[in-house]
Amino acid sequence: MISYLIQKLIYAGLTLFGVVTVIFFLFAVLPGDPARMLLDQREDSEQLLMIKKKYGFDKSLPEQYINYLNDLSPISIHSNSESSYSYLDAEKYNSLLSVSFGNFSLALKTPYLRTSFQQGGRKVSDIIGSTLPNTAVLAVSAISIALLLGIFLGIISALFKDTWLDRTIGLLSTVGMSVPSFFSAIIFAWVFGYILKSFTGLNMSGNLYEIDDFGEGYHLVLKNLLLPAVVLGIRPLAVIVQLMRNSLLEVLSQDYIRTARSKGLSKSKIVLRHGIKNSLNPVITAVSGWFASMLAGAVFVEYIFNWNGLGKEIVQALNTLDLPVIMGSVLVISCIFIVINILVDLLYGLLDPRVRMGN
Repeated sequence: MISYLIQKLIYAGLTLFGVVTVIFFLFAVLPGDPARMLLDQREDSEQLLMIKKKYGFDKSLPEQYINYLNDLSPISIHSNSESSYSYLDAEKYNSLLSVSFGNFSLALKTPYLRTSFQQGGRKVSDIIGSTLPNTAVLAVSAISIALLLGIFLGIISALFKDTWLDRTIGLLSTVGMSVPSFFSAIIFAWVFGYILKSFTGLNMSGNLYEIDDFGEGYHLVLKNLLLPAVVLGIRPLAVIVQLMRNSLLEVLSQDYIRTARSKGLSKSKIVLRHGIKNSLNPVITAVSGWFASMLAGAVFVEYIFNWNGLGKEIVQALNTLDLPVIMGSVLVISCIFIVINILVDLLYGLLDPRVRMGN
């Protein structure tokens, strides 16, 4: 078990290093001067030089890459010279512990994602920290809806194989998988938030927390979560239905199921005790992938429903070329992908004893 975890952590570290490298060089070759973006295109050579020195843009590309890795690393090396970019500035780095060695210091710190170009120098970590919880609530709600309905409909479809009920569920699943999320979001917002608003009481857009009528504070508005969660959950719901159906049918054809039938167990007991549990492996694997990808897929859904999450923040950053916010958001989403994949591998082995952790 320990060796398996170490192997996964090494693989995760290498994957994350590759993601960081690709992200840096991808955005480094984009046209435009980041320092000039910070000055809002104003022609001021003196301020331009100061900005480049402050953010390390005056360095060569390899040096900028090393500085970027140093900023992200929890254990980093810093210059003791205040004029250096890597100086351990308390306003820039959240240092937990530092030890000085002559002209350099070794620091233990939280990863530094740098500061926004467009939001008054606000730290990217603060921006992500304020928006990611809303996206997490939306993603968890969407995958919960998809999981509960998907498993139930998949079981029904398998038990009534080749009937009109099975064909209807299959048709709806196919439609759900083929419709883009942004299109579904527009249709759902228009139909349930505008045309049928008097019956549903739902809004076309809104956030989880809204300012009350007197402007004295925020209050929870759960109804604003319903439409974006349903829209975001449509595609994984369709996948889960088909996976659960096919997996359950395969399990029910196994020899041990026939043995259970020969012992006189009822169909309901066979399905509940043996069929469902052993059919969940592909479903759990799919859910892990969809849950992680929801953080990326939520971009369009959040933007259309005006949901204040990380997806909406990414769209705004793309519109304003706020590169640190985009880069930081992609890195955080990548880390979530990696962590979820590790957890799912562990869960996969627990659900099926035939799966060996080390394989």
